[in-house]
Amino acid sequence: MPERDGHVSETAALREQIEQLKEAITSHAVIDQAIGVVIAYGGVDAETAWEILREISQHANIKLREVAAQVVQWPCSTELLPEIRAALDVALKSREAPHSLVSRPLTESPGNS
Repeated sequence: MPERDGHVSETAALREQIEQLKEAITSHAVIDQAIGVVIAYGGVDAETAWEILREISQHANIKLREVAAQVVQWPCSTELLPEIRAALDVALKSREAPHSLVSRPLTESPGNS
């Protein structure tokens, strides 16, 4: 029986690992989409957009995947948490993005011009 118990615990551990990998893949996709939104909104390159998302997450004390999810929904909902929006605008202004849309009013989304 000890051998069977070992297989049961190994199977449970593998199932947990599979769930964690699924979550990581989903989070990665959302983060990539958020990078695209920051690129479109801020006129920055992909590396800078990634740095900005990380910076927002750290300064707002919000998990990166949650920041990314908010940013991805922003063009459709036209709402972004004030602390994320403020951190995004500060980060973009500090980088002097030449094609930035940062000067838009707070109620306007990147998709509504």
